[in-house]
Amino acid sequence: MKKLLIIFAKNPEMGKVKTRLAKAIGDKRALNVYLNLLIHTQSVADKLPIDKALYYSRFVDENDQWDNEVYDKHLQQGNDLGERMKNAFRRGFQSGYDSICLIGTDLYDLSEEVIHNAFLKLEGKDVVIGPAMDGGYYLIGMKKVHEVFDLSHWSTPNVFSETIKLIEKNNLTYGQTRLLNDIDVLEDLKGTDLERLTGL
Repeated sequence: MKKLLIIFAKNPEMGKVKTRLAKAIGDKRALNVYLNLLIHTQSVADKLPIDKALYYSRFVDENDQWDNEVYDKHLQQGNDLGERMKNAFRRGFQSGYDSICLIGTDLYDLSEEVIHNAFLKLEGKDVVIGPAMDGGYYLIGMKKVHEVFDLSHWSTPNVFSETIKLIEKNNLTYGQTRLLNDIDVLEDLKGTDLERLTGL
């Protein structure tokens, strides 16, 4: 089975990343947090023996720390997050992949084990999804494109539950990975290694 890991990343620009966190700690520190999240995500992805694609929010950066020989780089396409994710999945399946998982870059709890288990669960399910503590999800995986991205609003506490409703409405089977903590606001940082690492 040909597997692909898609990573959705924002270009790390001051004032454009971790904007909710920046309200509490300022743009410079918020950017530092995001850069550390990117480093962590890459360190996890680098260890996975599968193909990887990196989708940027604003422009494709050929000169960043992500190895061009390892990461197939693209620009996110679509009017909202759901459309952008669906288009990335579609491109992956059109390229011949049988099993695709997509993650973001907001997880300091991310590990190779979490992603490995997601692909394992996907072998016996139509969809795999990773719930985040803020009510969203940090991972979604499929073996073909399903209509599970048509939400009225993103970045709300109902994203995960509404997505589950869409999965069930379409009579799809699904598995879940572990509940993990997205880093979006100051409370998410409290007590984490990332808090110490960024000197907060």
